[in-house]
Amino acid sequence: MRDDPLFIVVLVAMLLVVGILFFGIGSFAKGGEFNKKYANKAMRWRIIAQFVAVVLIVVFVLIRRGG
Repeated sequence: MRDDPLFIVVLVAMLLVVGILFFGIGSFAKGGEFNKKYANKAMRWRIIAQFVAVVLIVVFVLIRRGG
């Protein structure tokens, strides 16, 4: 499974979601003007990345099952 290119893409997508989430949490913790400027953008990007990751996971499962 580790050699499957789609599996690697799924892992990268999930890591991207985690990275964006940590960026959002960090901007929230920092507060102030930085938080006002980037908090909503970061969470929007997280939702988009999360949607892409979930779609990739579903595609991966369907392909691996032969469906």
